[in-house]
Amino acid sequence: MASNVEAPESWYLALLGFAEHFRTSSPPKIRLCVHCLQAVFQFKPPQRVEARTHLQLGSVLYHHTKNSELARSHLEKAWFISQQIPQFEDVKFEAASLLSELYCQQVPNLVDSAKPLLRKAIQISQQTPYWHCRLLFQLAQLHTLEKDLVSACDLLGVGAEYARVVGSEYTRALFLLSKGMLLLMERKLGEVHPLLTLCGTIVENWQGNPIQKESLRVFFLVLQVTHYLDAGQVKSVKPCLKQLQQCIQTISTLHDDEILPSNPADLFHWLPKEHMCVLVYLVTVMHSMQAGYLEKAQKYTDKALMQLEKLKMLDSSPILSTFQVILLEHIIMCRLVTGHKATALQEISQVCQLCQQSPRLFTNHAAQLHTLLGLYCISVNCMDNAEAQFTAALRVSDLTTHQELWAFIVTNLASVYIREGNRHQELYSLLERINPDHNFPVSSHCLRAAAFYVRGLLSFFQGRYNEAKRFLRETLKMSNAEDLNRLTACSLVLLGHIFYVLGNHRESNNMVVPAMQLASKIPDMSVQLWSSALLKDLNKALGNTIDAHEAAQMHQNFSQQLLQDHIAACSLPEHNLISWTDGPPPEQFQAQNGPTSSLASLL
Repeated sequence: MASNVEAPESWYLALLGFAEHFRTSSPPKIRLCVHCLQAVFQFKPPQRVEARTHLQLGSVLYHHTKNSELARSHLEKAWFISQQIPQFEDVKFEAASLLSELYCQQVPNLVDSAKPLLRKAIQISQQTPYWHCRLLFQLAQLHTLEKDLVSACDLLGVGAEYARVVGSEYTRALFLLSKGMLLLMERKLGEVHPLLTLCGTIVENWQGNPIQKESLRVFFLVLQVTHYLDAGQVKSVKPCLKQLQQCIQTISTLHDDEILPSNPADLFHWLPKEHMCVLVYLVTVMHSMQAGYLEKAQKYTDKALMQLEKLKMLDSSPILSTFQVILLEHIIMCRLVTGHKATALQEISQVCQLCQQSPRLFTNHAAQLHTLLGLYCISVNCMDNAEAQFTAALRVSDLTTHQELWAFIVTNLASVYIREGNRHQELYSLLERINPDHNFPVSSHCLRAAAFYVRGLLSFFQGRYNEAKRFLRETLKMSNAEDLNRLTACSLVLLGHIFYVLGNHRESNNMVVPAMQLASKIPDMSVQLWSSALLKDLNKALGNTIDAHEAAQMHQNFSQQLLQDHIAACSLPEHNLISWTDGPPPEQFQAQNGPTSSLASLL
């Protein structure tokens, strides 16, 4: 009798041991692992073993094969059987979690099957704090991916209250900070401020695992910094950014604590330490870009991309590709300003390749890709292509969560129409939508200052110099208040140009010299080219022959650098990307015979 009782356990353990051996072999022998697990059913095992084996098979097939239909079948059986077994929570809820994830990954996806499944699992998991919280996070994430931020926020609010009731202030803070992130995306700033204040209090008062505490502080500070940067408040953000950088240094010195929290609801990590380091590099790059510290931005981007390459060798987490794309988007804008268009174009191509590997990544970054191509087109004076790219970006952008991007695109499209000089109706229609004096559509200080600059640029081209000066002085006031160095340099050189045209050479010189100094510090090649041309003419007019010769030499050097870079960029096969305005990015490019865009603007 004893042998009959022991037999099932011994054969089961043997098959399980073999399956695990094959799964963890190098390389994994998944087919043999699956055979071992399938053999379990030959022994007509008890329900608990049957349900657990279906879960194991579903998990192995989902993670290691493309046989999603068979994985789904096993997970559905695991979920069905486990619901009939009392006190079998881990198998039951892991099956529900994995099955809903699989539903969302299938093509076409079965999100409408995933949501009721998760709701049912949430409903019956209230006595299991870890799984209840995890399933709430998962359903909130699903709503977020569907752009249903209201439902996601509601679920995160439910999770925060549940965590408070079960005595987990740590997980309560995670729920609230996640909700704060969504409220920032929705631009519900009136709700963000009190929520961040509450989170700050919870984070500071919570006494627990040091790494968990510091990770909460990083999450909290990242939201604060992002909030400031979204508002274009580059100077005001500096104390928060400094705290964030100190916080990540503290985390890097802490050792991972193997002691499990006593409260099962605390068994969550926001991000691994290494991912947090990359994120802090990323927000530092975003700040440096807005402030016009482009060399600093390039330095931190290089650090972050090196870290990402190491992480991606060991970790296939989709968030790493998202970080990589956002970093590349910022460094591309840097390259275009610093006069490295060919490198920028190759990096745009790299973003295209990353987006080809992930449809979701492309959906989330298609507008940014077209915007970057539009900026590249401006830099090589392909204005028709620039217009087509910005128009494509507006067509695919999501105004509900990307209002700042929309305003940025419209501002640049307006500058294209101004340069073309024959699109008055379209231009005035755009300018009405980004009027900095009346109902400006976003709260960004930086974008509003840029809108004043665009108005000044238009007035300059129309010869309305007093009006241009008013707009540009407004830009200067706003850019000086928040250390927006690029806007300051652009405004100074344009004001200098206006004073030169009006014959006020001394006042022009007072504008152009600091513009040149600031442009050299950034460095901004276009402003340096413009400033050196003005300095040459100014010094001639003022009778400063030596200074005029020196400025002429500088202008010649900048012209040559920009011309060589222009030819290199337009000769690349990737230059043909400027013609792509619809659908997914092309996988390959035809070689160019030579540059096709006008060089007139560079000479």
